[in-house]
Amino acid sequence: MDASDGQLILRTGVAGRAARLGHRLTITMTRWQAVVNWAGAEPVAAELAVELESFEVLRGEGGVKGLSGTEKVLVRSNALRSLNASRFPYVRFTSEAVVRTGDGYRLTGVLHIRGRARDHVIDLHTEDLGDSWRISAESTVRQSDYGVKPYSLVMGAMQVADVVSVSFTAVRAKDV
Repeated sequence: MDASDGQLILRTGVAGRAARLGHRLTITMTRWQAVVNWAGAEPVAAELAVELESFEVLRGEGGVKGLSGTEKVLVRSNALRSLNASRFPYVRFTSEAVVRTGDGYRLTGVLHIRGRARDHVIDLHTEDLGDSWRISAESTVRQSDYGVKPYSLVMGAMQVADVVSVSFTAVRAKDV
């Protein structure tokens, strides 16, 4: 699977004394690839690789005024610098266990961001659409757990919140 099958969206919050001045961002990652390994009809492993250079700001909500195109470019630049994307160009999740749940699968594995690896769990929901599958997941990531210092302004009075929400949705045709 890749971005032609669905979307990988990040949502940030704003923290600090001047948080009301900042934007809550919606970001898409436009280049990613997910690979699933199967044993018969059951998935046994999964890996997701996200290319950080594909970071694109869709919109900013809140703030004193709307988020301009120039500000979107600045947000992207600051984020790529914080993530040290030139040295660590990918975020990766590799499952170590895949367990069936009532409405999908629980993937337990390791998330790699900015050269750091930490255990991470993703609850993946699946829906049978007949000739295809709808796959979705929601997760949160604490930037500081991976050595990422959330971007801040005005001597820290306004900053990107440490916890980022990640959502994934895709529709994939069943293999015949």
